[in-house]
Amino acid sequence: MTLLEVIIAIAIMLIAMEGFYLLFIRTWENNHYTLELGQASMVASQGVNKMVEYIRGTRQADNGAYPIGSANDNDFVTYSDYDKDGETERLHFYKEDQSVLMGIRNPSSGMPKIYASGDEEIMTIAENIANSSAEAIFFYYNKDYPGDLANNPISTPANVSNIRLIKINFKISIDPDNALRSIEMQTFVEMRNLNDYDRIQ
Repeated sequence: MTLLEVIIAIAIMLIAMEGFYLLFIRTWENNHYTLELGQASMVASQGVNKMVEYIRGTRQADNGAYPIGSANDNDFVTYSDYDKDGETERLHFYKEDQSVLMGIRNPSSGMPKIYASGDEEIMTIAENIANSSAEAIFFYYNKDYPGDLANNPISTPANVSNIRLIKINFKISIDPDNALRSIEMQTFVEMRNLNDYDRIQ
């Protein structure tokens, strides 16, 4: 082989090695992203399961207030004994930046029971939530759903006395700037104690 042929062969080999290196790096980055997104989805799923449990147990407040306080696209207030201590706490679910939080307010110890304004304690329910301002977290449905699709989901702010079913909608992404690389998670939760109100009417 001439020196020129050796140089050309080395150049071709270097180009091929660079291609394999770039392919390896891209594959590793994609696998790493997929792993991180999977972990974020698992954590968010655990948060959704907690929300479902708390919302399913919605009940009348200790001061006699209706079980649901308010219902908006990204903000929902209800009453539930989430910690099983016999008292009904005011639970405030809302989105802040890329997190969904739950504000907790205990009733007063005296009589009559009252709930002071604001959240007494705040805990994180889920992170890496990439819902845009146009993508609601909460959707609300009345007792006629799914038979009545014309009036469901209920427009927000919802009339709380009409709500019987809630859809929780999370878009999870560890790269908020890239909406295409996200996972959408949806679940429905029925507030079992509100069926009593239907029987009263």
